[in-house]
Amino acid sequence: MLYQNIKENWRNLSKELRHSRLIEWRRSNAVIRIERPTRLDRARGLGYRAKQGILIVRVRVQRGGRQRPRPTKKGRRSKRQTSRKVLGMNYQWICEQRANRKYKNCEVLGSYPLLKDGRYYFAEVILIDKDHPQIKNDKQLRNIARMRGRVFRGLTSQARKSRGMRGKGKGFEKARPSMSANIRRRE
Repeated sequence: MLYQNIKENWRNLSKELRHSRLIEWRRSNAVIRIERPTRLDRARGLGYRAKQGILIVRVRVQRGGRQRPRPTKKGRRSKRQTSRKVLGMNYQWICEQRANRKYKNCEVLGSYPLLKDGRYYFAEVILIDKDHPQIKNDKQLRNIARMRGRVFRGLTSQARKSRGMRGKGKGFEKARPSMSANIRRRE
């Protein structure tokens, strides 16, 4: 019941509070460690617990600019004139990677979106310290701590979603082993 109330309050956030938070977050650093999660219900759902060895990081990513600019006319044929998407990753996956690059001794447990405006996308990333004794003694977190570079290998929840690994059945035949590998696969 308590987490349901937190979820409803987040959904019905007033405009003034939303704007004041965005202004405050824009002024802070792009990757900043915070003491407690902003959305406790989402953090708990992803495995967050208030114990040593678990950190919360708020990440700011610039929105837009994910497509190549159209090349200037210098005699190219029209096939090469189309603009193609540079990144095949969603913003949340990028946030996870940036948080892990800043905190190299940690592994990403999960992430959730916060707010976005015309320029920035904000998300919170839950990280676990691989070498912390509390994490090593925890049966659930110990296995994630043993993995190396989960986020860079596309193994987190958001990375799998971005890679198209979420669905099953009709329409998802070409998703595995990966989108590009399926083209080269022989029957």
